Amino acid sequence: MLEGILIGLTAALTPFNLMMVIMGCVVGTFIGMLPGLGPMSIIAIMIPVAIGIGDPTAALILLSGVYYGAIFGGSTSSILLNAPGVAGTVATSFDGYPMARKGQAGKALTIAAISSFAGGTIGAILLMIFAPALSTVALLFHSAEYFALMVVGLSAIAAFAGTGQVAKALMMTLLGLMLGTVGEGALSNTPRFTFGMMELQTGFSFITLAMAMFALPEALFLVMNPARAATGESGKITGLRITGAEARKIAPVIGRQSVQGFFIGVLPGAGATIASFLGYAVERNIAKGAEQEEFGKGSIKGLAAPETANNAACTGSFVPLLTLGIPGSGTTAILLGALLALNVTPGPRLMTDTPEVFWAVIISMYLGNLVLLILNLPLIPYIAKILTIPRTFLIPFILFFTLMGSYLGQNNSTELLILVGFGVVATILRFADFPLAPLLIGFILGTMLENNFARAMQLYGGFDFILERPMTMALLVVALILVVLPSYRGYRARKRAEGVADGD
Repeated sequence: MLEGILIGLTAALTPFNLMMVIMGCVVGTFIGMLPGLGPMSIIAIMIPVAIGIGDPTAALILLSGVYYGAIFGGSTSSILLNAPGVAGTVATSFDGYPMARKGQAGKALTIAAISSFAGGTIGAILLMIFAPALSTVALLFHSAEYFALMVVGLSAIAAFAGTGQVAKALMMTLLGLMLGTVGEGALSNTPRFTFGMMELQTGFSFITLAMAMFALPEALFLVMNPARAATGESGKITGLRITGAEARKIAPVIGRQSVQGFFIGVLPGAGATIASFLGYAVERNIAKGAEQEEFGKGSIKGLAAPETANNAACTGSFVPLLTLGIPGSGTTAILLGALLALNVTPGPRLMTDTPEVFWAVIISMYLGNLVLLILNLPLIPYIAKILTIPRTFLIPFILFFTLMGSYLGQNNSTELLILVGFGVVATILRFADFPLAPLLIGFILGTMLENNFARAMQLYGGFDFILERPMTMALLVVALILVVLPSYRGYRARKRAEGVADGD
C-alpha cells in the first residue's frame, strides 16, 4: 500500500493534474449549487473534454472532482432556497433550510462545508485502506440483499414522522412508491400508468418531483403570506462561525456518518442518496429528548449527518467502480463509460496493471476535499447574502430556477405542467401537515426496490430468497427495528407521563 501511495502522490502532484483537481472541484461546486443540473448532467457534458485530455489519470481526476464537487456544492441550494437539485442533498434541506429561516444561513453553510470535508476526507482514507478487501464484500451482495437494503432505506420514514405522524408518513411513502411505478416496468418494457402520454414513458423525473415537493411550495407560501415574505427572519445573516460546544456536538455525528456513509457507498446500487437518508434517520433515532425534537426544525446534528454521509458515500462508490468495474449509481455508470472510452478497464487487475490511475484518483480526493473547503469557506458570507435579497425579488428567482431545473431535466414542456400540478398538491399536503420527505424517499428508492425484488423473485421462484439468504434476513430485521423503535420510544414516553400524572 505504501508503494501505491507513493505512486499516487507522484502522479497526482504534477502541475497539470493539480490543475485538473482544482478545475473539477470548481466546476462541480458551482454546478451543484444550481438546482436541476446534477453531477450526472455535468459529467456527461465533460466526457468529451476528458477524452480530449488523452491522459486517463488526468481525465479521471477531473471527472471525479466534478462528481464530489457537485455533491459538496449541492447543499447550497438546499439550505438557502429549499431546492435540492441533487438527490443526495434532499435530506440536507430538512434542517438546513429551517436554520436559514432562523437567520443562521452562514452557520448552516459552515457546518455543511466542514461536514462535507470531513466525510470526504475520512472516506478517502477508508478507500485507501479497505478498497481491495471491500471489493470482495461487495460481490456478496445480490438482488435479494439490494432489495433488503432498499427496505432499510424506506424504514427511514420513522425519522421523518413527528409525534403521532407515523401513519401519515407511511401514507406518503406509499404514494411515493406508487409514483415510482409510472413508466416502464421492471420485468418488461411495457409502459404502466402513463395514460397514453409518451412523456411519461420513462416515468416522473426526480428533479421535477423534488422541486415540486420543496421549492415550489416554498415560493407559493411566500406569495400567500406577504408578511412572511416581507419580514423573513432569514434576511439577517449572523453567526458564520460555529462555537466550540457546537463543534463538540457534531464531532461524533461526523465520525459515525463518515464510516457508515462510506460502507453504504461501497455497495453497488446504494450511493449518496440512501447514505444521506439513513444517516439522518440513524442520528434522529439515537438522539434523546429535546435533541430529537429539534430534528426538522434546524438541528445542527440533522444537518451534519446527511452532509457527512453523502460525501463519504460518494468516495465509497469508487470501490465497486475501480475494483470490480460495477457502477453503483447513474453517475458512476457515466464514469465507467468514460474509463472505457479512455482504454482503461476497471476491475480486479486495475491496481496491478495501471496503479497510477487507481492511486492518483485516491490521492486527488484528499487534495480535492481540501480545495473544496478552501473554496467554500471564504465564499460563505457572500453566498449567504442571497437571503438578504427582499423576498419579493427572491420569489421570481426561486420560481425561475425551479422551472428551469425541471425543464432541463427532461427537456420537454410537459415537465412544467407536471411540476405545477405536483407543486399545488404538495402545498395542500403541507397545509394538512403531511410530511413530504417520505414521499420523495419512496419515489427514489421505489424503482430500485422493484427491480431487485423482481430479479430475486425470478431467481428463487418466490419468497424463498428471504429465508435462504441470511444477509437478506438480517437487513430486513434491521429495517423492522428502525420502524418499531420510534413507536416503542413513544409508548414508553406516554407510560412515563401517565406515571407522573398518577403520582401527582
